[in-house]
Amino acid sequence: MTIDGSIPRFSEERAVKFVQIIEYKTSRIDEVDRMTNEYLKRTEGKRANGHAMRTKDRDNANTYLEIIEFDSYETAMRNNDLPETQEFAKVMMDLCDGEPIFRNLDVEREDD
Repeated sequence: MTIDGSIPRFSEERAVKFVQIIEYKTSRIDEVDRMTNEYLKRTEGKRANGHAMRTKDRDNANTYLEIIEFDSYETAMRNNDLPETQEFAKVMMDLCDGEPIFRNLDVEREDD
């Protein structure tokens, strides 16, 4: 908030953090873990995300959400273009029970 009490607006030119949430169902989470560990090793020093976490839905069996933070949308797209990321996505689709749901989010506010 500014001194006059108004809420500052983000400039269109300013890069904002970007978060991708991927919701998926799988009964093969152990295989997802093995594949993710392999991807992390293969892309060490290449991938661009700053933080990632997987959550499990307590109310829906075999439902998971990956929450991945990037410095910007452009950084996320560069990461997406890595051959290893493309391969990871294809294998991940085979391990999912149905189509995943993607949410692509610009971060407008963070509070600690």
